[in-house]
Amino acid sequence: MTQRARGKQIRRQILRDVKYHPQDIAQHISEIFSISRQAVYKHLKKMVDEDWLATSGSTRNKKYTLGPRRENQNIVSLDGEVSEHSIYTRDFEWVIEGTPTNIEDIIFYGFTEIVNNSIDHSEGKHCAISIERTKESINITIHDDGEGIFKRITRIKKLSDEKQAILELHKGKLTTDPENHSGQGIFFTSKMFDEFYILSHGLIFNHTHQYEFDVMSDHNINIDDSGTTVIMRIAMDSTRTDKEVFDKFTGGEEDDFAFNKTIIPVNMARINKENLVSRSQAKRLLTRIENFKYVYFDFKDVESIGQAFAHEIFKVYRSRHPDIFITYQNTTNDVLAMIKRAESELA
Repeated sequence: MTQRARGKQIRRQILRDVKYHPQDIAQHISEIFSISRQAVYKHLKKMVDEDWLATSGSTRNKKYTLGPRRENQNIVSLDGEVSEHSIYTRDFEWVIEGTPTNIEDIIFYGFTEIVNNSIDHSEGKHCAISIERTKESINITIHDDGEGIFKRITRIKKLSDEKQAILELHKGKLTTDPENHSGQGIFFTSKMFDEFYILSHGLIFNHTHQYEFDVMSDHNINIDDSGTTVIMRIAMDSTRTDKEVFDKFTGGEEDDFAFNKTIIPVNMARINKENLVSRSQAKRLLTRIENFKYVYFDFKDVESIGQAFAHEIFKVYRSRHPDIFITYQNTTNDVLAMIKRAESELA
């Protein structure tokens, strides 16, 4: 073993054991690796300087604890009995420990939902998980070697293409196993984090919290393109709570607090930046919206729409589903005029 590799091994051992040996960690590591305490102190100083460890107390009574910088990685077998909760508790809870309650709740929800998707849906053999914590943020990467989420949804739901699968994921309530899953996990997870990405077979689904809607596009990111990769990031000073995200898309007491709202970015109905003019394009947006009570069409970055497109959504569909509240936002004058023309036929 090289000196560099041995140094990394020593520091990993320190991170694992400092919780149980806060005041005698130097002696403890010295005995494990048969090195002097002075050699251990060199590692300890470097780890304090790099924020892996924190110290308190005087020289004689110095106490070492985990610092604000933490990380861990593991590759988990998806064969046999495996639980997302046990993976989190065993391998990653210590990385998150000590963060504000709202951050910890969001991390736990997102981690368990995404790992559960890999376990129950990916049909893969392994899942590689990494969590990195710094003073500024927590970054999570989860990659499985399964079929790929967009391919699986397209196949099982018999959709027209994988970009349609991404659009359906954005709407929410999409699951390939309705008997056992509600289809809410990815939807709510993507809204809780500052940044959320799903990458699979050349396509990317991206939600950034500062925007109301999601993005789908082709990607050329240098990452394993097979299976599914999910990347999540949240700032350490975020004040967002899981409750406020749930509340935004669920009804009140009169609706039994059901997940009944969705915001649909109209721009995602485009294939290769085509103009939105046809009824078939409108029907891409309308797929499964009968599962919601309140539907908001977001026309950001859409300069114009065709008469047939507007008529299909705002006249035909509304007439057939008067129980669904359908509205719109971020319209240009041209888009608004076409919507109003379709709505005038409802009277």
